Amino acid sequence: MHDTRAEPYRSWLVGELVLVGVLGLATVLLAAAGRLEGYALPQARTALDTAVAVMATIVAILAAVRFLVEGRGMDVLLGVGFVITGIGTVAFGVVPTLAGDAGPVGRHEAWAAIGAKVLAALIFAFAPFVQRRISGRKPALAAAGLVVVGALTAVWLAAGAIGLGPLIARNGESAAGVILAYALLALLSMVAVIGFSLRFRRHGRDLDSWLALAFTLIGFANLHYVLTPDLSANFVLHGDFLRLLAFGVLLVGVWRAISQAEFGRAVADERARVAREIHDGLAQYLFAISTQVSMLEVGAPLEETLPRLKQASIAAQQEARFAVLALSSASGTSPFDAALRRYVDFLVADGELDVEMEIDPAVTLAPDEQIEVFRIVQEGLANARRHAGATRADVLIGQRAGRRVVVVRDDGVGFDGDAEGAGQGLKNMRARAASIEGGFSLRSTPGRGTAIEVVLRAV
Repeated sequence: MHDTRAEPYRSWLVGELVLVGVLGLATVLLAAAGRLEGYALPQARTALDTAVAVMATIVAILAAVRFLVEGRGMDVLLGVGFVITGIGTVAFGVVPTLAGDAGPVGRHEAWAAIGAKVLAALIFAFAPFVQRRISGRKPALAAAGLVVVGALTAVWLAAGAIGLGPLIARNGESAAGVILAYALLALLSMVAVIGFSLRFRRHGRDLDSWLALAFTLIGFANLHYVLTPDLSANFVLHGDFLRLLAFGVLLVGVWRAISQAEFGRAVADERARVAREIHDGLAQYLFAISTQVSMLEVGAPLEETLPRLKQASIAAQQEARFAVLALSSASGTSPFDAALRRYVDFLVADGELDVEMEIDPAVTLAPDEQIEVFRIVQEGLANARRHAGATRADVLIGQRAGRRVVVVRDDGVGFDGDAEGAGQGLKNMRARAASIEGGFSLRSTPGRGTAIEVVLRAV
């Protein structure tokens, strides 16, 4: 069997290897030319750190949104890691720099910043190997927020307790601990690259490829820090540019993933809606036809069964036509009002029910609203015709007090009780209104008809 994921993975892998080759060659050339020291741009360094913090926070928010859509545990870990990165960069890098003179970073703040990076890198390295989905999504996000607060507090306290010697000075004196920390960061980035590469090969998800590319850039940024371990707020290093580029790649990748997740959910919703259309309408008439045919097979009188079979066949044909009108209007291939008017024309052709319809041209309906409003109107008119004995019905799609409303009113026999006790048809209308965030109300009085009103969501 041909694996459709193999070709995209091979193409991506070629690009990844080319990127690694280019970054590796550039690093060697810069090191050989002695150009890894960076540039004395203190204001640019602060601006760059701020940009990284903002981008990390945006990526964290996007990861949280994707988690709410799909419920993947990996997205929670990504969100936690990027929040730690963003807050850690601001709290332990940007704020101390703005509060004091630019220069060598204080030991406490510098170790806290490194600790936040190591903690986030550990989470990123672990994230691609998490396969579980989480059902309680909002509680999980709340718990993740508490984890972030606790982790950053622990990092700050641990940094204050570390008694290592001087960090990094421009005169060449450096602490081995800093170099080891950045070497660990580079190693963890490599683990993340491998993990997301394996996920992309296994599942073919676009986000995994973007994450692998981003962590490749971050890994080389950390390698540059190993070769030039400078924590001074005065200098911008080549690794800083790579880190900024990596977060730009992350923004693009996570945004694309959210768009795909929302599209996938919309497709699933549409499939469920089409299935409900078939079940609620056409399937019922086909079942009636099958029942009548079965009765003929066991010897039921032809003069009794044949009229019912003909009636069920005509109704099935009518329902199929109604379904096509509804689905085509929702897909945008036919204007909603035109489809609804054709339905009403077809319904009143035999003269049993007179329908007056008013559609405000200023009222627009979203695609999901169109098909549900179509079915609500259809159900309301069917009830008026079949059950209420009505001779006239009014349909209004307009505005009232700034809200869009749909009203179906008839002059039928009416009934006592609320919608829950009035039959499956009204229950279906209530469910359809709820599915598009609309408010449903019913007023009915014996002998004075029935009025159904749906107040659509605010726009």
